[in-house]
Amino acid sequence: MSALLLEGARLPGAPEAVDVLVADGVVAEVVPHGASTDAGSDAERVDLDGRWIVPGLHDRHVHLSQWAMVSRRLDLAGAASAAETAALVRAAVDAGEPEVIGFGYRDGLWPDAASLSLLDAVSGEVPVVLVAADLHACWVNSAAARRHGVDAPGDGILREDACFRLVRELDDVADDVLDGWVADAAVRAAARGVVGVVDYEMRWNRDDWARRAAGGDWPLRVAFGIYPQHLDRAIAEGLRTGEVVEGTGRLVTVGGAKAITDGSLNTRTAWCFDPYPGLDGHEHPYGLATIAYDELVPLMRRAHEGGLTPAIHAIGDRANARVLDAFEEVGCRGSVEHAQLLRHEDVARFARLGIVASVQPEHAMDDRDVADKYWAGRTDRAFMLAELQGAGVELALGSDAPVAPLDPWVAIAAAVGRARDGREPWHPEQAIDVRAALAASTGGAGHEVQVGLRADLAVLERDPYAASVDELRTMPVAATLVGGRITHATLR
Repeated sequence: MSALLLEGARLPGAPEAVDVLVADGVVAEVVPHGASTDAGSDAERVDLDGRWIVPGLHDRHVHLSQWAMVSRRLDLAGAASAAETAALVRAAVDAGEPEVIGFGYRDGLWPDAASLSLLDAVSGEVPVVLVAADLHACWVNSAAARRHGVDAPGDGILREDACFRLVRELDDVADDVLDGWVADAAVRAAARGVVGVVDYEMRWNRDDWARRAAGGDWPLRVAFGIYPQHLDRAIAEGLRTGEVVEGTGRLVTVGGAKAITDGSLNTRTAWCFDPYPGLDGHEHPYGLATIAYDELVPLMRRAHEGGLTPAIHAIGDRANARVLDAFEEVGCRGSVEHAQLLRHEDVARFARLGIVASVQPEHAMDDRDVADKYWAGRTDRAFMLAELQGAGVELALGSDAPVAPLDPWVAIAAAVGRARDGREPWHPEQAIDVRAALAASTGGAGHEVQVGLRADLAVLERDPYAASVDELRTMPVAATLVGGRITHATLR
């Protein structure tokens, strides 16, 4: 690979321009503008004209196939009630859709309730599957229940494992079609400065990513997760966290061993120490533990001993406490995915055990009103980024796309401002500063471009350290580089 000299760049917060020399996919020099050594004399030159340069951004938790499908599904995000959602379905059916697949409803604050009969009344024999924004529930009609062979309860809602099984069936798209959709999503991500993602699609991911990144010109680095149903196969095939998949130009690596131990806040299945209001007499008033502890520990131990780092989903405070117990019993490190509601004493355990808090700050903006209702009196312990950071816990920011947009600038803005849509900040005491948020969004590269780092870079039109929260959220990205290779550019 030929050398590349990025001239006239600026590091965030610094007034002086610098030149950044990239050679063999690595940052070889960062020197005052015009002071590059002979090593850069034969390099291809790109004038950044005073734009700001930062390490490239990583989204540490995505479902990339589902994110790629969102734009091809009925958008339910704006529906404020079951009736409004049903009206959207009716319009799609009246437009002649042979099957309606929707995404994005949030029913935690609806004034009315979902029901099988309501959906049947607007859809007839057209199958309808509506996937909740948190991916932990699906609202189906009778025609869809028959088509997919599921038992739909009176409210028509499939939760947790029943939902996951149906979503996997919906995701069973021909490889060439899905690969094209995912490629489009990857290009959009690169345009936001993204150089890498951790993909937690609930399928056997190794073959998908080996196929997509064959030849090494894919625009993103991808680490793929492994779910319990594939763990034995992964170990038998010798997959180890961090190892490179051959033939992908070192772009695809094996990620962690994923397990889901509870549900979600919006579905009221996140496992908590305190009951959810309004669920008196419900089968699971405290939420749901989806893996028993005596199954979780051996599962994590088998993954760890097989060379796969555990990455464990926990949202409720009881789930998080139990997962930390399991990490301590197994004696390994890893990550807790989401870590939304915590006890204060468990923050210190994250730090002591060396567990990464893989968090999605935009969820706090989406869920603040739902949390105020269902976690009333406890929201000082929700999405507590500042307390985790202050305890020395490693933060890894992500989106959980399609739950939130695959855009690290959205996550950074939420982490820094704890506000959106002109509202007052929600628990601003848990905000972190932009340097910390940037460092938590670069896959371990820190907040500043330095010699020796892999040349995964983003070029910005604004100084992120001087930007407002709204300006962070909409940060214009002029160029993105992966290993010194330009994957996105609008430079003139």
